[in-house]
Amino acid sequence: MATRKTSTDDLLAPVTLAVGQEELLLDRAVREVVAAARAADPDTDVRDLTADQLQPGTLAELASPSLFAERKVLVVRNAHDLSADTVKDVKAYLDAPAEEITLVLLHAGGAKGKGLLDAARKAGAREVACPKTTKPAERLTFVRQEFRTLGRSATPEACQALVDAIGSDLRELASAVAQLTADVEGTIDEAVVGRYYTGRAEASSFTVADRAVEGRAAEALEALRWSLSTGVAPVLITSALAQGVRAIGKLSSARGGRPADLARELGMPPWKIDRVRQQMRGWTPDGVALALRAVAEADAGVKGGGDDPEYALEKAVVAVARAARMRR
Repeated sequence: MATRKTSTDDLLAPVTLAVGQEELLLDRAVREVVAAARAADPDTDVRDLTADQLQPGTLAELASPSLFAERKVLVVRNAHDLSADTVKDVKAYLDAPAEEITLVLLHAGGAKGKGLLDAARKAGAREVACPKTTKPAERLTFVRQEFRTLGRSATPEACQALVDAIGSDLRELASAVAQLTADVEGTIDEAVVGRYYTGRAEASSFTVADRAVEGRAAEALEALRWSLSTGVAPVLITSALAQGVRAIGKLSSARGGRPADLARELGMPPWKIDRVRQQMRGWTPDGVALALRAVAEADAGVKGGGDDPEYALEKAVVAVARAARMRR
């Protein structure tokens, strides 16, 4: 959970200010507000806008009373990038927010756009801190909080083992915690984490992912069938595929540099930077997007959304391998 910096806990406060650069926490801040609004009114109208979509006059138009007096949630992402004229509109709105409307401003928190940040705070906006986690101890605290939020108990050794196995990506850590709490009864200990994320299961699931992101469909399918025949959980395979594709996307959009510099920037070990660099040949931004959608569909399929988890995985593996060859 993101840490609130103000005493208010009113999810339907007129203005919520989510400050920071951790995408998972920013998305959660938005989801919490939307969920609260829809609990109050199932017909809540949600508008999710980027900074360039909020032009001068747009906010006034969106916040104007509707014929049916419906509740609205207006989300503005990258509010620090708003134009000067639009910032004037937002500041004016902060002085007199409309009823039945919740404005959610996502701001990086730096010097850019600080005037809007200060104005929102001065207006008494509910604030949610979404800082980037940069230290292992912070990630460990995050994992412990995830288990507590889900009402489950995990030993300190299990939490540390999970951080060591997964790395610095909070989305993947949160996904791993959710998976363990869904699959395992009782206290989660280091042995459980080891069974899921280290040893033979980890090796086989990541072999499937490596072959797929390299565009080697036949070898990926062979590794997939072997993994399933030896009892590897399908969710481990979709998790490995997701991690593989995300790593391609992260590195392809990062600035060039030495592996050590990129490792610090992206939260990956240097050896993985070198491996992903070799794997990303042939990938395009469209290919990454297609592959992520395919993995998301497979993940839903293996978690009960489909009748045949094995088919869902095979379909995803083929889709990822094809996406890897779009530029070839």
